[in-house]
Amino acid sequence: MAKGYKDMLAEADAVVQSVSTGDMVAKPDDVVLVDIRDPRELERDGTIEGALHAPRGMLEFWIDPESPYHKPAFAEDKTFVFYCASGWRSLLAAKVAQEMGLKARSMCGGFKEWKEAGNPVAEKKRREPDAKPQG
Repeated sequence: MAKGYKDMLAEADAVVQSVSTGDMVAKPDDVVLVDIRDPRELERDGTIEGALHAPRGMLEFWIDPESPYHKPAFAEDKTFVFYCASGWRSLLAAKVAQEMGLKARSMCGGFKEWKEAGNPVAEKKRREPDAKPQG
């Protein structure tokens, strides 16, 4: 029988260390928060100030130094704490990041719990396309 999402979450939970939203309020300097939500979620709900945005669909490509899409932030010697809306996507993302060699954690409860606890939320404006030169 094929694996379902519950099986995949259970496997990830067995190997990924989770942290609470409270643990991230006073985030240590060696930790990078990574928001893997869709850009529309960030525009609608906001984000955590200073978090790196890495859409879930691009994560493997941004982490891998051999990829043409690699992002240097993922080459830093840091612990990456992934979060999404509720904690499911981030748990799977943290597992993949660990498999790719990163020190990775998942923030249980996700952005929803962060926001409900009254923690600060930064507005994320829609990125406008570059203006065309007048000519």
